[in-house]
Amino acid sequence: MAPGVIEAPIHYTVRYASVRPGLGGDWSETAWVRANTLEIANFRTESSDHRPRTQARLVYDERGLYGIFRVQDQYVRCAHIGYMAPTYLDSCVELFLQPKAGKGYLNFEFSCGGSLLCYHIVDPTRIPGGFRDFTPFPEADLSQVAIYHSLPSRVEPEIAEPMEWRLEYFIPFSLLEKWIGPLGLMYDQQWRANLYKCGDETSHPHWASWAPVDELNFHLPRCFGTIQFQESPSVSLS
Repeated sequence: MAPGVIEAPIHYTVRYASVRPGLGGDWSETAWVRANTLEIANFRTESSDHRPRTQARLVYDERGLYGIFRVQDQYVRCAHIGYMAPTYLDSCVELFLQPKAGKGYLNFEFSCGGSLLCYHIVDPTRIPGGFRDFTPFPEADLSQVAIYHSLPSRVEPEIAEPMEWRLEYFIPFSLLEKWIGPLGLMYDQQWRANLYKCGDETSHPHWASWAPVDELNFHLPRCFGTIQFQESPSVSLS
């Protein structure tokens, strides 16, 4: 795939949550069974031979966006904890959101232990120390993101055996609006987005995405897929 060229559209429909998720990591609860499931299965060739199966679901209501990851993993590690820890070095799942063109995007990077790294990135051009134009979320902003994680905050030494772990979260729309402006009614909105699984400093490093990326770099808005919010909460979810 040539740089900047996506071979096929990557699309996901975010259903309205008539039943609010419980934020307890239960993949089989009603709110999540009714949601669509996506696979984070596009592995970069630079990855090791470890190919964890990673699934994700998204739903929303008037308050915000809910998400859950289910990871069938191995070589699981979480050594970095706390505010703005480099979560991508550990066993990590990520959601990047670009609600509006020209307003930058937000990267929510969750370690398996529940630590969160998040920036508002306007220009993702790499420079020493980060990106050309980015702002780390203040700790007070990060505290608005509710997170459930099935593993302890720290997983060290690495767990080499096969296992499953889950991470569930809630992101208020009001938090997104602080950075990109008013969102308005969500029904039928289309956002650009991508989801990832990585583990840079595990014994078996790997880099996988939902929408394929054309180089080893997750910060490529040109490669994002599309998520579309269900047209109306009155639509049946049966």
